[in-house]
Amino acid sequence: METGLATRHFAAAGVIFALLGALAHVCRAVFNVFPDKLSDTPAVNIMVSSDYGWADYFWGTVFDDAGYYRLDSGKNLRLSVIFTVLGGLAAMLFVEGAGLGFAQLIETGAGAFAELFWQRVAEL
Repeated sequence: METGLATRHFAAAGVIFALLGALAHVCRAVFNVFPDKLSDTPAVNIMVSSDYGWADYFWGTVFDDAGYYRLDSGKNLRLSVIFTVLGGLAAMLFVEGAGLGFAQLIETGAGAFAELFWQRVAEL
């Protein structure tokens, strides 16, 4: 059976990309050993720090007083989720075969989940 790309695939992919964006936000905040922001001058931070870039400066990513990425910032979470969702959906739209591949993954995963659910119901 050949899978076509439908609106439900984009909706499911949007949810999956949002979860991945939240995971990326947590990973950047928790697993960061060195501070991202080293001084109050953006040019110094961009040239010296490996994790601080133009996007952090332009979009206003929030850092604490020591220069670390803030886990408890709603703005950081929102930026991470929005950029992950937009990037993922843009890749599905513009990269040849990515949308159909992701649709196939969604269909396979949904089918496996439904099969597992009915197996557990039958075992009860």
